[in-house]
Amino acid sequence: MNAPVARNAGLAKLLGVVALAFVLTFSLVPLYRVACEKVFGIRLEQGPGSDKAAVAAAPRERTVTVQFDGSVNSRLPWAFHPEQATLQVVPGKLYEAKYFARNDGKRAIVGSAAPSVAPARASGYFTKTECFCFTAQTLQPGESRDMPVRFFVDANLPDDVKTITLSYTFFKNDALTERLASSNNDAPAAQPGQVATAATHAAP
Repeated sequence: MNAPVARNAGLAKLLGVVALAFVLTFSLVPLYRVACEKVFGIRLEQGPGSDKAAVAAAPRERTVTVQFDGSVNSRLPWAFHPEQATLQVVPGKLYEAKYFARNDGKRAIVGSAAPSVAPARASGYFTKTECFCFTAQTLQPGESRDMPVRFFVDANLPDDVKTITLSYTFFKNDALTERLASSNNDAPAAQPGQVATAATHAAP
């Protein structure tokens, strides 16, 4: 074989190798995709806009408006009201709201709060994990207090319920108030001589 023929044959082989490498490079991409999706269960998105499409397809987080209301029975000389009018809540997350109460009477009074949720069909989806309504509240004359309530709205709340109202009405607990007054009246008063003696012994 003469030199020109050998040179041409070598060039043809070189071009063949280049073409084979080119084809192999492009064939590796679909093979790699198939291996990831079929073997490893990993799905690869295509194109530079795939991330934007995924973000656009993600569902928006739902919010529900919770309104707060508070009142007292006419027989209870207390001031009572929520410290916030509304909260925007995401179903499934825990939130805290606060109510303010003050005893404007002249003696200690025990009050009990009765809660209600509106609309009525939303009450089964509204859960209080901590609430001042769970126990009776005692306020001394002129005493004020912040009363927290922790709650969450169930994620299964019907979609057409956009607003929930949480209301409390405070009533005077007559039985506990009278018991408190009796216990205060039965407490023995300190005698002046005893106070003086205690003061004398306490002196250096």
